[in-house]
Amino acid sequence: MTTTTQRLPARAAQERPVGARVHATLILSVICVSYFMVILDNSIVFTALPQIRSAMGFSETSLSWITNAYVLVFGGLLLLGARAGDLFGHRRVFVFSLVVFSLTSLLVGAAPTQWWLITARGLQGIGAAVLAPSALSLLTRSFAEGRARNRAMAAYSAVAGLGAAFGLVVGGLVAELISWRAGFFLNVPVGAVMIVLALRFLPESERRPGRFDIAGAVLATLGSTALVLGIVDAADFGWRAPWTLVPLVTGALMLGLFVAVEGRAAQPIVPLRLFARRERSGAYLARMLYMGAMMGFFFTAQFVQSVYHWTPLQAGLAFLPMTLVNFVFAVQVPRILDRAPRPLVLLTGVVLTAVGMAWLSRLGLHTPYLTGVALPMVLIGAGQGLTLAPLTSSGVDGVAPADAGAGSGLVNTVHQIGSALSLSVLTAVAASVSTGHTPADIAARSGTALTGSAVLLALAAVTVLALIVPARATLNERTL
Repeated sequence: MTTTTQRLPARAAQERPVGARVHATLILSVICVSYFMVILDNSIVFTALPQIRSAMGFSETSLSWITNAYVLVFGGLLLLGARAGDLFGHRRVFVFSLVVFSLTSLLVGAAPTQWWLITARGLQGIGAAVLAPSALSLLTRSFAEGRARNRAMAAYSAVAGLGAAFGLVVGGLVAELISWRAGFFLNVPVGAVMIVLALRFLPESERRPGRFDIAGAVLATLGSTALVLGIVDAADFGWRAPWTLVPLVTGALMLGLFVAVEGRAAQPIVPLRLFARRERSGAYLARMLYMGAMMGFFFTAQFVQSVYHWTPLQAGLAFLPMTLVNFVFAVQVPRILDRAPRPLVLLTGVVLTAVGMAWLSRLGLHTPYLTGVALPMVLIGAGQGLTLAPLTSSGVDGVAPADAGAGSGLVNTVHQIGSALSLSVLTAVAASVSTGHTPADIAARSGTALTGSAVLLALAAVTVLALIVPARATLNERTL
């Protein structure tokens, strides 16, 4: 009898951790799969763009709005979406965002005209803007800072890298075998399953009293939109034209006013204290530059289809070297971080990506795929796998619980705004070289745009060296 009673607690003690691990795995799975959908839809259209352009009659510059409409609304409303999680509960708004994202994906897939497609992509960005910060907030609340969070953050960041890379493959696959619309229709059943699992397994966070910073949200959204509009117009009218200068100046003024409003607001959408820590500020700037550089694949996807005359499926498969290597390195990041300082891993990843992008920027009319595209992508994939987890951790570490929503929202905001601004800049720079549709024109534009991406990555490496590395070294000295 005594033996039995002694064994029961021991057995229960063994079972509880297993149950806790299973529950934690389910939480992480729901968060990662949902976030994967959001990031996937950022790049899934890239390999399908030639098909969309020919089917719906888009011009070269208007084609970029299929992506910009999504990332602009996504980035502009992220801060408001993060605040919604703080006020109403992160699980509640997470489920709401899945409903919105799934329904608007259906609208994108059914789009019969240009304006419908661009509008639906913008509406889809609303769902993404609420989902992304809620996902990151739920993750940081569900996993304690340290080893558990490092592993969860590595999975989350791997999803970000893989979603962007895998979207290129999936976009080409479905465009070739079915239609470019199929990738968006797939979000509907996947979203429905995630809604059920989220209601069953995700913990609800405590609701905090407060109100929305509407003025801050409007100024941030309109300011960033005006900047992108001005940069896009520069491709058509030139940098000195009124159609370019007016939105650029307006956007800069609105963003300046946004900072002033946030400094005085009782409950700001972006608490300026988030920038007080140099490591976090460096992580925000480096992420904006890094993710903006990845928009160069907008041009790479067109290059392999127009210069190599590959099908969308072949174009999608062309990105497999990057996707596979990204995955291999991303899953090893927790082990690497156990053995090497986080800033060193981050810097190595950014430098590898920059070298790979500089190599890829040598694209020309007679560039072979293996040495001109595939091998550079191997370096870029390795760099992405090493970069995103430590970069995300540097952006959320040390954020107070009261600022969890704003902190995660800001990480995602700089990601998306950086993507939108950089795509507009790269499009304008590429258009200054050529606006034709011959293989030679597209090769020239692609090489120029990717050179711009390499410059952005070099600036990201400088940011890591100047801000993140010394800040982390100082923090480590204080904890000794």
